[in-house]
Amino acid sequence: MSKIKYLVHAAIIAAIYVVITIIFAPISYGQIQVRISEALTVLPYFTPAAIPGLFIGCLIANIYGGTGIIDIVFGSLATLIAAFLSSKMPKKYLVPLPPIVINAVVIGLILNYALGVPILITMVWVGLGQLISCYGIGYPLMLILEKYENKIFN
Repeated sequence: MSKIKYLVHAAIIAAIYVVITIIFAPISYGQIQVRISEALTVLPYFTPAAIPGLFIGCLIANIYGGTGIIDIVFGSLATLIAAFLSSKMPKKYLVPLPPIVINAVVIGLILNYALGVPILITMVWVGLGQLISCYGIGYPLMLILEKYENKIFN
């Protein structure tokens, strides 16, 4: 993949992530959240450009979210790490797992710190929201995109 194509793919993924997060803002932020845009965390299975794309998209969405610098920095880094780990999963059905686990822990800690909400219940709520986004929406998306992989990502 050329550098330009890589940058274009990353930019498109970032833009889609931001738009979906902001459109669904009422459920994208807070203790109980289902960030629909997290369905895109399956994209590292198809292209390495999704890793920086998801990171930048999350960073911009977190600036909009209003939880503060800790969420902008560490929430976005959690997405970066999760995207990288998703790209390394040995089995297709495991691709959505890193964003669920990492975000449940990291976002749970961030929300506990920033909003003073109970840590364990927040981790559970965030994890459930991630489960809905990543396996409920993302995995079916992954199966659909797999049929068109050569047309979309090459």
